[in-house]
Amino acid sequence: MKRSQSGITLIGLMFWAVILCSFALVIMKVVPAVMEFQTIQKMVTSAAGAGSTVPEIRAAFDRDKSVQYNVEAISSRDLEVTKENDKVVVKFAYDKEIELIEPVYLLIKFHGRSK
Repeated sequence: MKRSQSGITLIGLMFWAVILCSFALVIMKVVPAVMEFQTIQKMVTSAAGAGSTVPEIRAAFDRDKSVQYNVEAISSRDLEVTKENDKVVVKFAYDKEIELIEPVYLLIKFHGRSK
């Protein structure tokens, strides 16, 4: 009675290792950008409640930015301040270009608004 062998071949193992490492690389590069976006989102929401004029809101955003160490993608000049139904709304949008492996880049377009 012969038993057939089962398992994964060396080539199959290498194939899956490359796939998993590629996904891990992308995740490790994208997570900091997403965390930066979440920080900017919180800062914009905080700045929208800090004032009623454009200079006050931009100054509040700059104060928050001076405290945060990982926010470099956007400045107070990039904020679009409007009023909707007597409520101050701050909108922002920016692109983040992440180098995966030279010459391959990942472009993420972020946009958000105050709550």
